[in-house]
Amino acid sequence: MTNVGFWFVGFALAYTFFLIFISQFAKRKVAAGGNGFFVGGRGFNTLFVTVCITGLFSGSSYIAIIELSYLQGVSAIWYGVAETIHVLIIALVLIAPFRKKALVTISGLLGDRYGDKVRGVAGAITAFTFPMWSVATALAFASALSVFTGLSLVLSVAVTALLLFIYLQFGGMWAVGLTQLSNVIVFFIMLAIGTYAFFLNPGIDGLRTLFEEKPSYAAPGSAGLQTILAWFGTFLFNVILAQAAFQMALSCKTPEQGRNGLLYASILGIPLIIGAVVFGLAAAQVVPGQAQGLVAVPLYLMETLPAPLVALFFLGFWAAALSWGAPCQFSGATSLGRDVGSALNKKATDAQLIKYTKWSLLLLTVLMVGFALLRSEQSAWWNVVAWVTRNSATFAPVVAAIFWPVVTKRAALVSLFTGSFSGLLWYHFGGWAVNDFYLNIHPVWIGMTVNMLTIVLVSLLDRSNQWTWNGSVKGFGTYSAAVAVLLAVVSIANFSYLYSAGILGMIIAVIAVCLFVTCIHFVREKEVVKEEYNII
Repeated sequence: MTNVGFWFVGFALAYTFFLIFISQFAKRKVAAGGNGFFVGGRGFNTLFVTVCITGLFSGSSYIAIIELSYLQGVSAIWYGVAETIHVLIIALVLIAPFRKKALVTISGLLGDRYGDKVRGVAGAITAFTFPMWSVATALAFASALSVFTGLSLVLSVAVTALLLFIYLQFGGMWAVGLTQLSNVIVFFIMLAIGTYAFFLNPGIDGLRTLFEEKPSYAAPGSAGLQTILAWFGTFLFNVILAQAAFQMALSCKTPEQGRNGLLYASILGIPLIIGAVVFGLAAAQVVPGQAQGLVAVPLYLMETLPAPLVALFFLGFWAAALSWGAPCQFSGATSLGRDVGSALNKKATDAQLIKYTKWSLLLLTVLMVGFALLRSEQSAWWNVVAWVTRNSATFAPVVAAIFWPVVTKRAALVSLFTGSFSGLLWYHFGGWAVNDFYLNIHPVWIGMTVNMLTIVLVSLLDRSNQWTWNGSVKGFGTYSAAVAVLLAVVSIANFSYLYSAGILGMIIAVIAVCLFVTCIHFVREKEVVKEEYNII
């Protein structure tokens, strides 16, 4: 272990005890009943919503952008732009109506609309995918940590998972809120240290030299059109499914505080996004030729700064992994303990549901470590599997639960299985590769398309369902159908380009969304007129 490693271990131990200490205060703030554990008694103010969302999205994005910036240059900033738009849409469109519905989880929303079978299946799918997202970020952090500590990736993940389990057990959502506040403070300490390192070496002149030697690093589109569109597609399609973000933001006292917290979080994320791009570029100039940016950055900092500052910088990296993992693990446990638990035990009390959730946290902790053991060499692979499994299953049912009462319970249940299965099957056809997909189409686009087709067809063919066509030339559904037709014509005319660019699958999914919107607007519930009889 290097000198930096010893300093980091010391900082990490102190920070660990601090997080466990403040989680005791969270335990005192948990109100009586399940509402206090799952959503903080709806007592979060604007500050807590701000730091929760900043920690969730900016933490994971910071790690991803540093890696992308080192490998591909300034075009990595588009990842941060897509993430920021994602947060703004939630703030401006969804937070107020969801807060009025007192939403806790997306799987709970589906259960309230379609019944306990859907609640249980959706809750299980959601729960088991969250540890995949948690382990992906934890592995990315561990790869950097291993440079100066020599610790194995799996051991680093296990320590992270164990700490998450300990402090989430004590205070539920309040534990998330208080630790996110601490993590965000550490983020900005990390940002200050990184900025200092940048001006020491290589400085602005060093970046200018990098751009002259490698012009692609200065190109805004060097990451590739397919990749950039995939980032935007990922975040935009995920807006309505961002359960961990919803659960934290909807712990607010009022919809206004929730909205303001999200808006402030999008502003706080900007310097972190810019910093991540700059630090990745600085590492590319000082330590070129590394296969991973998360390995190059610690080498760059060890060459530039004294050991205590390098260790403190990477404490911020660990805070980023914790601030992503804590909401993911807690939200997943909520779906498993609260939603699946209530589906299996309809008479469960709040105390029982909290107990189920705490046991679920233990199970998801074990899964997080298990996933690291199964595939530790490619952290991004777990992100792909999680995205395909959950989004392919729940996208159409969630949209329908909010906007389309025509959908039946049977249709929602069937679509959960067909969407997820088709997406994972497509991924299997591609050999489970991280970037090389079957027919150059990302499996999530196939899964979500099948998900939408299933929920529409099963609902319309269900004999117990009564619906009527209420089309109008001037209706929004007509414009949506016209867009679908236009996209189909353009896709056929430019098939070769779209296929080679890898965006054909996303275009197909967008066409499916347009047709789905048309059905939502034109297919309505049939009004049943009851005849009245007068008996004389």
